[in-house]
Amino acid sequence: MKNFFALALLSLLAACNNHISVTQWSKQEAYIFPDYKDITVPVNIAPLNFSVLTENDVALLLVAQGDTLSFFAHNGNINFPESQWHSLLQQNVGKSLTFILCENLGGEWLAKKPFSMFVSEDRIDSYLAYRLIPPGYELWDEMGIYQRNLESFDEVPIYKNRYGQRSCVNCHSFCMQSPDTLLFHIRARHAGTYLFRNGHQKCLNTKRPGQLSAFVYPSWHPSGKFCAFSTNETRQMFHQNDKNRIEVFDKASDVLVYDIDNDRVLTCPQLKDPNTFTTFPTFSPTGTTLFFCSAKVDTMPDNFKKVQYKLCSIPFDPIHQRFGDQVDTLFNERSVTFPRVSPDGNYIAFTVCDYGQFSIWHQEADIYLMNLTTREARPASEINSPSVESYHSWSSNSRWMVFSSRRDDALYTRPYFTHIDTLGNTSKPFMLPQQNPRDFYLSQMCSYNIPELVKGKVHITSRQVHP
Repeated sequence: MKNFFALALLSLLAACNNHISVTQWSKQEAYIFPDYKDITVPVNIAPLNFSVLTENDVALLLVAQGDTLSFFAHNGNINFPESQWHSLLQQNVGKSLTFILCENLGGEWLAKKPFSMFVSEDRIDSYLAYRLIPPGYELWDEMGIYQRNLESFDEVPIYKNRYGQRSCVNCHSFCMQSPDTLLFHIRARHAGTYLFRNGHQKCLNTKRPGQLSAFVYPSWHPSGKFCAFSTNETRQMFHQNDKNRIEVFDKASDVLVYDIDNDRVLTCPQLKDPNTFTTFPTFSPTGTTLFFCSAKVDTMPDNFKKVQYKLCSIPFDPIHQRFGDQVDTLFNERSVTFPRVSPDGNYIAFTVCDYGQFSIWHQEADIYLMNLTTREARPASEINSPSVESYHSWSSNSRWMVFSSRRDDALYTRPYFTHIDTLGNTSKPFMLPQQNPRDFYLSQMCSYNIPELVKGKVHITSRQVHP
């Protein structure tokens, strides 16, 4: 069957006018960066340009609907014109594109083993928001929250800390992927939680008497009237000899819900228990369930490796603004962080590591998926790697997920995308496309922190943000 496929492709290539005459067929895999081989892509994604590591001339033959297009590498890069790329995807929805990388060896073209991209009709939200920050632990200079158009290569800042005397900016969060309802925190100078709704800005002073800290780890209620946070007394330490360079842990933590319009904090004994660490809250799409992570309090930092968080939930009544009495444990294996529910309410994704609550530094951290109807959970093996997989968020149609990974060099966090079908099956992930990916990722000295899919462009600018 493989030989028949190869002969069929060779016949097709010989018949087309592509200025390339393939004389040899190799079983050798094509090496490209990023690895875009045999992936599923959204119909509206930006061109998946890639780089080839060779000193020889390289061409690409792209086979779609019986036609063959040829593209020649320039400086080792295969670049697709944006308009041609988008037309190609639109014309091949629900079909696969076949890519054949050819290398010129002594005047003859050698065709490598073909690979494919399946074009899904499921669109991805058009923007991705993230914080760009240099790798570090305590000190920072320049950072910002940026937004990238996923249908092109356009990137613009939402907020750059140079406009706020280089204070730390973090924890951006959107209500139901809306670009019009968001918040983020600024720490140090001009400190506060900056909230934007319907064109209006509100600066919240969330460090209040009796709280452990200012608000962190936000999750919007779907109504936009509430936001869940945790308050954490956090410490960090460095390992002398461990695969994980740094440990971040809580000495205490509570979960609360903030009533935005009435400036009220809502909580209950189950979320503010001195014998329990509670953190990472997130609402269900109906707004009637609050999920969170919980662990028994232990002596810190002496017993930090003994602390393991379970995934829990508690009912929430947004009309009467009160919680239920019963906490439900959904998953209690190893240690759970970053729960996020799909907008259709069918699945919850979360990160699992061996211990603790700051999985972004844990090499063993993987993403799990749970079917909320059956309560069956499994590691998303198709998207996990030997390095860190941590933060993740869903698209508004529940068919795509973006997640943070350090699989490339174990140092820099980069965003990857995967398609998730209605049965919870995940596709091979692919890296955020760039115009010249090899040059870009070799020179980009920042990590992508908290990638969030957004349905459109955020229209606030750094100069509009004020205390």
